[in-house]
Amino acid sequence: MRVSILASGSTGNSSLIETAQHKILMDAGLSGKKMKLSLAEVGVDIADIDMVFLSHDHADHSKGLGVLMRRYPRLAAFANSGTWEYLAESHKIGQIPVGQINVIEPGQTQTFGDLEVTAFATSHDAADPQYYVFTSGGKRMVFLTDTGYVSQQVKGVIADADAYLMEFNYDDLMLRNGPYSWSLKQRILSDVGHLSNEDAGHALVDVVSSKTKHIFLAHRSQHNNTAKLAYAAAKKILLNADTALPSDVKIVLADASVPTNLVQI
Repeated sequence: MRVSILASGSTGNSSLIETAQHKILMDAGLSGKKMKLSLAEVGVDIADIDMVFLSHDHADHSKGLGVLMRRYPRLAAFANSGTWEYLAESHKIGQIPVGQINVIEPGQTQTFGDLEVTAFATSHDAADPQYYVFTSGGKRMVFLTDTGYVSQQVKGVIADADAYLMEFNYDDLMLRNGPYSWSLKQRILSDVGHLSNEDAGHALVDVVSSKTKHIFLAHRSQHNNTAKLAYAAAKKILLNADTALPSDVKIVLADASVPTNLVQI
């Protein structure tokens, strides 16, 4: 399994997961043009994408999905029923081709040839948010952003993975002293908001293992965080904690506009 984080931030989120049999997008929060260019940067033709898994309806995760589905009829798109119902009623992504809609609910695991996907519910102010564990060739990669907290149940689902993409959204002091309105700050700080650098780091401490070789720091706020603060928090918390992380674990900063290299998981 190979992975590239195509973009991750408040302006748009999408990642590529590649197995021997599939090329998959995790979220489609970029324009069709940007998605095509980002995939080309890592050597993938957008026409070869055969599946998209959507986490939730917010535009920075979903805005490119309708265009992709209409432009590429062979594409199979997956989300839970609550998300599909909201997108259909709100028309946020335009007309959705019914034949390309597929449902995977929280708690379900579905298998597609050499790929196994497990969905789990998260806590965010969207219609019905969920994220996924992707497993192929004995390797597991977890995607988890846009959640106000990480429950014990979620930790049980995501524990002992080979790689994690985890939300490091904000630095607490930057957010509290920053330009946002107090109501927006309260929303971000709430149980249906986002994870701070510290919350994300401590959640990882509870789930990483000696198998974990890659940790991608994702969904960093452009106003309430910096790459330096996110990286420093992750390194301090993870390396000072009593974990079995291998000494060669790679902590990778995902970028809002530049894809990471394709990484072998």
